Amino acid sequence: MFKGQPKGLIAAALANMGERFGFYTMMAILSLFLSAKFGLDETKTGLIYSIFYALIYVLALVGGLIADRTKNYKGTILTGLVMMAVGYLAIGIPTPTPVPNLALYLTITCFGLLIIALGNGLFKGNLQAVVGQLYDNPQYAAKRDTGFQIFYMFINIGGFFAPFFAIGVRNWWLQSHSLMYNSELPALCHGFRAGSLSEQAMAKFQVAADAASGTPVSDLASFADNYLNVFNTGFHYAFFVAIVAMVISLIVFLSTKKRLPDPNKKTAASQGGQSVTKMEVKEIKQRLYALFAVFAVVIFFWFSFHQNGLTLTFFARDYTDLSMINIDLGFTKIIGAEIFQSINPMFVVILTPVIMALFGWLHKKGKEPSTPRKIAIGMGIAALAYVVMSVASHSLPPFKEVTDAGGLDQAQKMTPFLLIGVYFILTTAELFISPLGLSFVSKVAPPHMQGIMQGCWLGATAVGNQLLFLGGLMYKNIPIWATWGVFVLACLISMFTMLAMVKWLERVAK
Repeated sequence: MFKGQPKGLIAAALANMGERFGFYTMMAILSLFLSAKFGLDETKTGLIYSIFYALIYVLALVGGLIADRTKNYKGTILTGLVMMAVGYLAIGIPTPTPVPNLALYLTITCFGLLIIALGNGLFKGNLQAVVGQLYDNPQYAAKRDTGFQIFYMFINIGGFFAPFFAIGVRNWWLQSHSLMYNSELPALCHGFRAGSLSEQAMAKFQVAADAASGTPVSDLASFADNYLNVFNTGFHYAFFVAIVAMVISLIVFLSTKKRLPDPNKKTAASQGGQSVTKMEVKEIKQRLYALFAVFAVVIFFWFSFHQNGLTLTFFARDYTDLSMINIDLGFTKIIGAEIFQSINPMFVVILTPVIMALFGWLHKKGKEPSTPRKIAIGMGIAALAYVVMSVASHSLPPFKEVTDAGGLDQAQKMTPFLLIGVYFILTTAELFISPLGLSFVSKVAPPHMQGIMQGCWLGATAVGNQLLFLGGLMYKNIPIWATWGVFVLACLISMFTMLAMVKWLERVAK
């Protein structure tokens, strides 16, 4: 798998793996943290989540522009790592819950998220651009797609372990205070404090409080405040795991950055004869038209795919039998809706060699699809995942009914294998799209615009992420099966549009 790859690939992949570990530690718990910490409903949580997720990618444009102008990719990447660590610190320092001043503490959290987004923007796209520059050398040009698949696999090794650490820290803190984890209790506690629980929900709150405490609870008001405070303090400490990961990534990057290319020292020959002075304006325009066409199409895919941190996580919390996934480590238990965030990166690591072998086998037979065609196929596979969710959810009650009842009865909850299967399908789709999209951008982008074009790829992701809040809005207000149906439609639109452009994109990418 690593044969014939440039030495700098592993260095970049390891640096990114540490950063992604920290990032996915945060993303595994972010939507549930916002809801449990501040008592926000699914629509408001989804709005903050989508703005933050969009900013991560929008600010990659800023990071790409800075790196392209200064040609100091490594310095920009380093600055990004430091800023992300500062942002994690801002949201990791424990503050009281229930919050005494909602506006103040929510502003502090959002400011921390903004710093993380800016740091990520300086880091993410520019490291990808540096990886692309490794393959500008004709010696490695044929290995570009494979190299990005390896790079993407390392990202997800970090992403796989992150949710376990986040859940473990949160549940360890609960256990150290003689409390048990219950995914429904934060919402019930907030509902009790607001006086909005129905009689049925109040009865469920009493049962859940007794079970979480291990003894009958006579003072529900005191229990609600204490449970919320301990639960969310555990979340705060989980964010410190991300800081440790940033430090490790920083050490790896500083110790290996000499293996990465330096654009200031590149000659036209090392760029394969494609220096900006030799590329005609017409060719540059054609490349940019092709890139922006792809950027526009993948918006719909990211809008659907990144529901894994929002509506699919809510579905895990509200409609899935979490008791079937319970890993007891003695000092802590790994149980919680966040655990599903590890499924996608796990499948990325498992499936990447399989997909690479498949493409290699097809290549030998002369039947390997082009990169644009692979992306179109991936979008069709993503549509299939949400077809499965829609069919499986058809008999489930709407979220409002579940909330009014204080939660879904255990007998009505879905097996976790439903989400595991859906994540398997979505991951397969992702491997046809994300690493190959990065490869396509690095191949087609004009040499003097590598950073900004990688930023634009992330910018397209940002637009899709900004639409994520619609998922939270639909989840709360329309039948669950219909919510998944919207994502089926979005993925199919992406697929057919991409197929209509395939031949043109193939010509431009030659």
